[in-house]
Amino acid sequence: MYAAMATSWNLLGGFTGYVSLGHSAFFGLGAYGTGLLVTRLEVPWAVALPVAALLVTVFAVGVGVAAVRVRGASFVIVSIALVSMMNLVVQGWRSLTGGSTGLQVPSPFPGLHRGQTHMVFFYLFLVLLGLALLSWWYVSRSRFGAGLRAIREDEDKAESLGVPTAAYKVVAFALSALFVALAGGLYALWFGSLDPIFMFSILIGSYMVLMSLLGGVRHVYGPLLGALIVAPAGEYFLIALGETQVHLAATGVLLILVVLFMPEGILSRLTRKRAGPSIPEESAGQRLEGVAR
Repeated sequence: MYAAMATSWNLLGGFTGYVSLGHSAFFGLGAYGTGLLVTRLEVPWAVALPVAALLVTVFAVGVGVAAVRVRGASFVIVSIALVSMMNLVVQGWRSLTGGSTGLQVPSPFPGLHRGQTHMVFFYLFLVLLGLALLSWWYVSRSRFGAGLRAIREDEDKAESLGVPTAAYKVVAFALSALFVALAGGLYALWFGSLDPIFMFSILIGSYMVLMSLLGGVRHVYGPLLGALIVAPAGEYFLIALGETQVHLAATGVLLILVVLFMPEGILSRLTRKRAGPSIPEESAGQRLEGVAR
């Protein structure tokens, strides 16, 4: 689940350089959307899951139109504000969402015991991860991906050369939100009990950023590698340190260390050592000119 979410986040952060800590909003909305369709409207889970994700994607387009107008720290603040707003809305709308008491979603596989259910959802999350990886790979080799990389290198120059930067950023934002919402919907069907404090937590968004940065945002398997390291580490901190806020501090310290000492990630460092400094890299100007052509 975390690998799929980190890869999805990387469709925005890795290509454009825009760091969003608010993707947990789409995770929570996907979960609650799927849960409400199943519990309130009795929609089959196989239909509720994609419908909820598409609705969240439409919502993300509207948010993206406003959010991508700002850059840098301002964009990070806007993303955090989105999570806080969605948390307040879900907790306040008790008649629909259950408020702070949460929402109970029935299992889509009532005939299976707990272990079998876990295995089914393991493979469902694996399929989602495969789709996210395939999307990242396709985007990285497309004209659209080249435009996103041009935005990351020099957004003003990219726009001056004719790259529709605003439209590209909104599409990347929405595509990233789509896969995160699907992960949220699968989580709702798997876990069954939705707590708004957890579903709309900045910590989930921070995990996506940390996993992507640690593994390497410029590699398709970077977020996957980061998830394989951070997710078990997070569980270890939680078990070793107990139900306290200390494990949150440990996660924050790890994120700071990665940003300071390994901003390009593990895979970038390994591939650079393997390739050697003699391999020329395409400059930002060459990439921008290629996109313009």
